[in-house]
Amino acid sequence: MCLITFAWRTLPESPLVFLGNRDEFHRRPSAPAHWWDNPAGILAGRDLQADGTWLGLNRQGRFAVVTNFREGGSEPAKRSRGELVTRFLEGVDGDAHWNSLHEQADDYAGFNLIFYDGESLGYFSNRGMHRRSLEPGLYALSNHFLDTPWPKVTRLKKALNEQLQLRWSEEAMLDLMRDRQPARDEDLPDTGIGKQWERMLSPAFIVNEEYGTRCTSLIRQDQHGEFSFTERSFDRDGLPTATRQFTFSPDQDT
Repeated sequence: MCLITFAWRTLPESPLVFLGNRDEFHRRPSAPAHWWDNPAGILAGRDLQADGTWLGLNRQGRFAVVTNFREGGSEPAKRSRGELVTRFLEGVDGDAHWNSLHEQADDYAGFNLIFYDGESLGYFSNRGMHRRSLEPGLYALSNHFLDTPWPKVTRLKKALNEQLQLRWSEEAMLDLMRDRQPARDEDLPDTGIGKQWERMLSPAFIVNEEYGTRCTSLIRQDQHGEFSFTERSFDRDGLPTATRQFTFSPDQDT
């Protein structure tokens, strides 16, 4: 993912509300969200180049999502960041997960990982080795540290807060992620990739012939623990091509 926002225990009827855009090169092959054929019961899209995923849930109610930490000129990494999500969803326990993130952090290019074990929500970045257990609240994240106030991060967080005050609407939530307003040049971050790329990547929803927003994900857990997951895919012109929807209750016996 490249831009996410989420509300954690701010609404009694919806303890977790998550929105995210996956931005990627259009030539990179991937499969849409589906139930994987594996013992963990993973529900996720799949990167067909490295075989991991950017976001997923499992039958036990675990959830994880990874964003890249943008930095120009970085060397190729030993391992794909997509496996950070799948390893957590396959059932690594909390302490072991924290330990492995610290021990193997240098094997990956820069990343941010948000993960939920059904009770607590955690955040880890291997840039600065940031580790946090998140308190209830509203958060947003792009390709820097959690809540770094890039223009699109600030705009999206404000938009989510306003939408949560209204009657629940899945379409309205998904529409929040289609904001194409670019940042002013003077507000652009400097992450080492050049002004032209910074400008192109500055909207929440990116439309470009080579690289753009490939899908938007919406996840909601209600007060009874039931999850709903919607994924909407887009073509290189930014037009929707498919919407997939899933609903399930965590399997506490698995």
